[in-house]
Amino acid sequence: MSDQAVPLSSGYHMPLLGLGCWQSPPGEVELAVEAALDAGYRHIDTAFIYQNEEAVGFGLHKWLQKTGTKRSEVFVVTKLPMIGMYSSGVEKFLKKSLAMLKLDYVDLYLIHMPVGMKGKHDQDIFPVNDDGMLNVDYATDIITVWKEMEKMVDMGLTKSIGVSNYSIKQLKKTNAIARIQPSVHQVELNVYFQQQEMQEFCHAHNIILTAYAPLGSPGRESNESLPRLLEDPIVNLVAERHGITPAQVLIRFLIQQNITTIPKSINPERIKINGDVWKFSLSELEMTALKTLDRGKSGRSFIISTFKGMADHPECPF
Repeated sequence: MSDQAVPLSSGYHMPLLGLGCWQSPPGEVELAVEAALDAGYRHIDTAFIYQNEEAVGFGLHKWLQKTGTKRSEVFVVTKLPMIGMYSSGVEKFLKKSLAMLKLDYVDLYLIHMPVGMKGKHDQDIFPVNDDGMLNVDYATDIITVWKEMEKMVDMGLTKSIGVSNYSIKQLKKTNAIARIQPSVHQVELNVYFQQQEMQEFCHAHNIILTAYAPLGSPGRESNESLPRLLEDPIVNLVAERHGITPAQVLIRFLIQQNITTIPKSINPERIKINGDVWKFSLSELEMTALKTLDRGKSGRSFIISTFKGMADHPECPF
């Protein structure tokens, strides 16, 4: 377990490899969760806005029952939605997530985005005004929200807390007032977008990074401008040398740096292959070659500020 997990500042251990559940339809994610756990994954990452927590919970409980494994053996992550970014929203939405997952606690609760929004109801996850602009909450106070996150630990509803999609400035602001420091920061991170400055900051402040889109989010490749990491010649050369897939190279590159990684798939065979990353390691030369692929800011594929109205929010991180 020790070489496949990293210690968190909260005192718990987080498995380096997890299954990402973004854009996984409820009917398919249940089987994907079971397939991942069968393949040895012990970390499942979902969120309220993915609208699949109930199915994730079904898959988890079905597998626990089938195998007789204890709940404590699986690290479950979910996230506070943007429409819950206010004082009483934190407890309210965490309890909603727990009810859907059928769990007493999650292992890690993250603030999904530092930008708050005003929904018409609790399922209005990306509220839009009549003019097509996001209905952002300009009064969002990330400090007030963080204080509420700390209370969730006190209440036993989550073991650890963290953030997602924050800027370094926002991390500094949170750290300055935190009674419980953020344990984890989840961001887009892969060989084309390595976020070196963010890596250095988090390492210096004992914050573990989780990389989403570690494979470049190939499911969104209808956009021709997106980087195609899986087709990169250097990634493929390294894969050929080891007799493995390009996806395995990209995942191993991150976990070898103690960056937790959540590749998304609903294909049981691919989930199994993506999880088979413990029998080999990349050489220093290979790691150096992969590090040269960093494109800096131009490597980012999730341009969150392109949502109309998002960039106007004072806490828009990008």
